[in-house]
Amino acid sequence: MGKVLIIGAGGVATVAAHKVAQNKDVFTEIKIASRTKSKCDALAEVLNKKYGTNVTTARVDADSVEELVALMSEYKPDIVMNLALPYQDLTIMDACLATGCNYMDTANYEPKDEAHFEYSWQWAYRERFEQAGLTAILGCGFDPGVTSVYTAYAAKHHFDEMHYLDIVDCNAGNHHKAFATNFNPEINIREITQKGLYYENGKYIETEPMEIHQPLNYPNIGPKESYLLHHEEIESLVINFPTIKRARFWMTFGQQYLTYLDVIQNIGMSRIDEICYKAPKADGTGDEVVKIVPLQFLKAVLPNPQELGENYEGETSIGCRIRGIRGGEEHTYYVYNNCSHQAAYEETGMQGVSYTTGVPAMIGAKLFLKGIWKKAGVHNVEEFDPDPFMQELNEQGLPWHEIHDGDLEL
Repeated sequence: MGKVLIIGAGGVATVAAHKVAQNKDVFTEIKIASRTKSKCDALAEVLNKKYGTNVTTARVDADSVEELVALMSEYKPDIVMNLALPYQDLTIMDACLATGCNYMDTANYEPKDEAHFEYSWQWAYRERFEQAGLTAILGCGFDPGVTSVYTAYAAKHHFDEMHYLDIVDCNAGNHHKAFATNFNPEINIREITQKGLYYENGKYIETEPMEIHQPLNYPNIGPKESYLLHHEEIESLVINFPTIKRARFWMTFGQQYLTYLDVIQNIGMSRIDEICYKAPKADGTGDEVVKIVPLQFLKAVLPNPQELGENYEGETSIGCRIRGIRGGEEHTYYVYNNCSHQAAYEETGMQGVSYTTGVPAMIGAKLFLKGIWKKAGVHNVEEFDPDPFMQELNEQGLPWHEIHDGDLEL
């Protein structure tokens, strides 16, 4: 049906590429591009051998609009799957506009020099994509992504009005490392060290990092301490579903992880500003002053999230707990997915956190190529029909489950 360009070769891109290759009746041509072409080549070799595809590769610096435009002009993809870093969302969107390509990502833009993320930068592209007749699908991972589709599905099928929304994200896995992040350490640590934020009665309320927390029970897992965070999907969901009175996002963390994180912050390794470091030259002729970003240096020495899967045990559990009105009566609804780290690794070579993000990315691109999720402009996933996406989740490895009128604990 169409040609896809996958930008990125990390854990999420690897999972998405596997899923794209498994759906080669829809994705008739596949190209993977990133700054390090050798990673793309290695992934393409695996895919071509396993699925009989003819995946091609390219090198591109996603920070360079010029390089992106050259690649897209040559390849002419029907859709670009941006599975690179959030810093690069805008350059890739600019290149898509310049070359007439449709766009999709899994996380909203954030500037490299400021730990701040919101959709306003990308929403500002709406008119330009509309005028170009191009589709841009924002936040098509799990959270954001599946959780937003869950919310749309609940609104369509189970509620007249949704009033309270709590998105709950639990990773009950064990990777047997003292400290490691499940996706890019730089992005992960920037995200969870920011102040918390939630929406209530028409306004946003800010909290100190990790200030609000409580134990929540997760299916097949049990109780886990869950912490209120700032997460981007809240921003679009309360606009697209205006009956919501309160929306919050919760994520679990183990005490060992939090202890290490506290040390990282206290010794300045979570800083994102440049510092000057005097390093001896390799030839012994003196010193050279170099600039480094502490968090980027930390990323370089921490375990690579792509290499965690082999020994990862346990599972994730992510879902939406919703309270609202149907037929004049109050009801509750909990929709969720549990994903096994080992099952994800056996299928794609990646752990469950990468799997739960990469699979929905493929589904969004598939629905676009089939003409189901195709609409000019810039859209968050909850603005599309949730039903075909929910069906694909069950078919592509992320089956969902429902609990009606249960205790939401929140």
